[in-house]
Amino acid sequence: MGDDPRALFDAALAESIALHERARQAGEPVIAAAAAISDALKGGGKLLVFGNGGSAADAQHVAAELVGRFQRERAAMAAIALTTDTSVLTSVANDYAFERVFARQVEALGRRGDVALAMTTSGVSPNVVAGLETAAALGLRTIALTGGDGGAAGRAAAIHVNVPSASAARVQEVQRTLLHVICDLVERELS
Repeated sequence: MGDDPRALFDAALAESIALHERARQAGEPVIAAAAAISDALKGGGKLLVFGNGGSAADAQHVAAELVGRFQRERAAMAAIALTTDTSVLTSVANDYAFERVFARQVEALGRRGDVALAMTTSGVSPNVVAGLETAAALGLRTIALTGGDGGAAGRAAAIHVNVPSASAARVQEVQRTLLHVICDLVERELS
């Protein structure tokens, strides 16, 4: 392929399309994730969303879609991205460890009946795994949206949505599509 821009463009789209096709196998866990979130919101609970890097941006995106709106006019939904408060993130990272930045927030904000949705393209991010483990210990429903083979994050979650690729870019592209499907299902259920 070399430095041919057109070849790079074609290859990236072909790889993304192929991975989107493979992701169709994740239909049941995606539907289960949407149902868990819908049930929590109907019961007065909330969604806590977290991840690192691009997954942090996706966490903010999901929270915005639910608090604001995705495609329908409806009541606001309780969703919090644990990636947005730099004072909390830096104080926890400094006073405890970076591995605790999500777990500590789950301890503070999570309640039985809530849902913790964690995203990781590798499946092995220690702070994401710790957040999921803390959520499970506190009685939250846990969902992991992972790449690769799912790793420790996939094993730590009650619902595991896996995008089986080692390419972080391609995983994020498919995860974003799956997150939009989840938002659509939740919004339709609660509208």
